[in-house]
Amino acid sequence: MKIGGLQNLTLLDYPDKTACIVFTNGCNLRCPYCHNASLVTHTNEYPLVDKAQVFALLKKRKGILDGVVITGGEPLLQEGIEEFIDEVKKTGYDVKLDTNGTFPDKLERLIRLKKVDYVAMDIKNCPRLYALTAGVKNPDIKAVEKSAAVLLKGDVPYEFRTTVAKPFFDKSCFTEIGVWLKGAQKYYLQKFKDSGDLVGGADVSAYSDAEMQEFLNEIKKYIPSAELR
Repeated sequence: MKIGGLQNLTLLDYPDKTACIVFTNGCNLRCPYCHNASLVTHTNEYPLVDKAQVFALLKKRKGILDGVVITGGEPLLQEGIEEFIDEVKKTGYDVKLDTNGTFPDKLERLIRLKKVDYVAMDIKNCPRLYALTAGVKNPDIKAVEKSAAVLLKGDVPYEFRTTVAKPFFDKSCFTEIGVWLKGAQKYYLQKFKDSGDLVGGADVSAYSDAEMQEFLNEIKKYIPSAELR
């Protein structure tokens, strides 16, 4: 389990809970707008956090924190992710997993064994444009669709989310995503923000507030609970 970062407190990343964030090292995608480029493209250079530091924090923050967010990179790439989650659960914390959905069998297993309490899955784009936004030539769309189907069953609380960055989207993308994920519990459109640590490979920028609202209006035809974030 390679841990590339640890944030002591977040009030935003785990719905209705105070949490810390564990950032895992490495990802199998190269989304140009990714704001954690150092965790994705410089995995051999990035200083790792000792697992003991995580559990020292959890012990110290007992009664203050409710949960642990495991994000990345892509956490399901990690060997030992299940064992790490088991250790976190033993300390009495809930676990939120962030994933890009390319490891459906691992995701299904974690849900079936009740090892995760909440899942946030990135939807990079509609399937026909997935390669464009995922930054790799042949992303495994079938795997992503299988992961989405696992979550849509509703065996664990979940959300889908899409980071919306120019020039990768138009209104038709959200029509297709809406049809695909119709009936989802939660779906968020996240306006792109430049962190200064982007993967790159394309000239990316943010859509206007008016454009974001137009995209939201389209997705809400299929997922009425959808929101801007």
